[in-house]
Amino acid sequence: MNSPSTDSLATRAEARQWTGLVFLLVPTLLLTTDLGVLWLATPPLAADLRPTSTELLWINDMYGFVMACLLVLSGNFGDRFGRRKVLLAGVVAFAVASLVAAYATSPLVLILARAVLGVGSACIIPSTLALISHVFTDARQRARAIAMWVTALSTGIALGPVVSGVMLQYFWWGSVFLIGVPVMLATLVVTPFAVPEYRDPAARKLDTAGMPLLLLTLLPLVFAIKRLGEHGPDAWMLLSLTAAVVFGVLFVRRQQRLANPLLELRLFRDRTFTTALVLLFVGLSAMNGVEYVIPQYLQLVSDLPSLQAGLLMVLPAAGLALGSQLTPFLTRRTRPAYVIAGGAVLALVGYALMITLPADLSGAAQAAAGTTVMMTGLAPITVLGTDIAVSAAPPEKAGQASSVGQTSYELGLAFGVAATGSVMAAVYRGHVRGEAPGAVSGGTVDAIAGNISGGTALAKELAGGAGDAMLAVTRAAFTSGLQVAAVISGCLTVLLGALAVLLLRRVAPTGGEGPAAEAPEAGDADRAPEADDASTAGKNPAGTPAATVAADDR
Repeated sequence: MNSPSTDSLATRAEARQWTGLVFLLVPTLLLTTDLGVLWLATPPLAADLRPTSTELLWINDMYGFVMACLLVLSGNFGDRFGRRKVLLAGVVAFAVASLVAAYATSPLVLILARAVLGVGSACIIPSTLALISHVFTDARQRARAIAMWVTALSTGIALGPVVSGVMLQYFWWGSVFLIGVPVMLATLVVTPFAVPEYRDPAARKLDTAGMPLLLLTLLPLVFAIKRLGEHGPDAWMLLSLTAAVVFGVLFVRRQQRLANPLLELRLFRDRTFTTALVLLFVGLSAMNGVEYVIPQYLQLVSDLPSLQAGLLMVLPAAGLALGSQLTPFLTRRTRPAYVIAGGAVLALVGYALMITLPADLSGAAQAAAGTTVMMTGLAPITVLGTDIAVSAAPPEKAGQASSVGQTSYELGLAFGVAATGSVMAAVYRGHVRGEAPGAVSGGTVDAIAGNISGGTALAKELAGGAGDAMLAVTRAAFTSGLQVAAVISGCLTVLLGALAVLLLRRVAPTGGEGPAAEAPEAGDADRAPEADDASTAGKNPAGTPAATVAADDR
């Protein structure tokens, strides 16, 4: 006997739910905006606080570092103590830390403030997604709400340089942190009235011994990824990676023995859940492998001021938003695997534009166009990966599922920089040293070659024809490195499309009602209809049909 359609058990959202969604989306947008606000604010910040190179590195990286490491823990706290409570705690932490960061008087204060911002973000992100999956039980509305959440999450990354460029035109560097304070205060006031509380009624005592093991796994892993991108495969990177593996093995063994583990490893037995995490990692790696470089290209090679460079980055943000909003409509009649693969093909067009970028002042429009096309093409995986992963989990584990998915998202962002950063720096150094004019001293050449972000400024300080020639070499070197980064990211995008078709091809479109939405593709006619119904047993009743797969894929 067939199971009833999940849609028949769903309740369509009304005005209160959609109002609550707004106050779940806006803080989500601000969180990822904070990842990129310092890309253009670094020069005035450095001139004011005078941090060392190491301190400047931690100022930029601490936020994402802490967030990636705490997402799984905060998801567990939400399941046990209440997702709305954890969300509001994160909102308070984020608002207070934003004020401290804006008026920081030393590098250490700013580093600590960025760490607390990461704690607040780690509380907010999984809580917002888990609450959305609880509030929106209608399949199509839930898919639309998750698409909007992912749009806010991903668009925030692209908007960071835009916000930073505009604010720096009129205010001091600390102003980039203040924009979130009034929004967070409004969220703190409205959310208790517009969003219901939810927690796992069967939650047990937290695994207090497992928490440090998880941190000791993720902290060195993230550090190893960042170290690889900054310095290549050195001893510290290998030591950190070894520590992550050792503590990871200890963590997994402990979780396997517990009746109520900190991380439900059985989630990974679901092929759909695991595939979604892998595709999120690969897709975000491909996206961020070049996204963080384009604002620098606009400033260092195209010679645009901060405001113009920031405003030009509105186009990629709009492309990402457009692609994210189109994805639910495309998947109503087309299997998600083919939507992801089609988007990957479109993204390759964007990478082709980046690979042919000129090394002079004329490339700004082409850079913006290539980035826009790339981000539009990669938008489907950011939407569908999250939706499928959360839908594949039982409702009481939605917090864990969303936090694990977001950890994959954040690690993908970090790996994207690591996968291209070291190669790009090596290409840059080799080009500068090989093409430098003979009239420029060896010490000056080494200084320019060792500073991929500041080499152009150093070259501008040289006088005469040798200075002009060195500036051209520096711009050409940066462009060559960017082109190599685009090639690497393009290869990751090809991998994304291939894995999606191979591993997600049985995931059904979302447009049909009940079993019709799960019709087998050509060649699968021998499967019984009951197999599709059986695959939904024990799944999230609020899950969309996009997460429904054949039982033989488990």
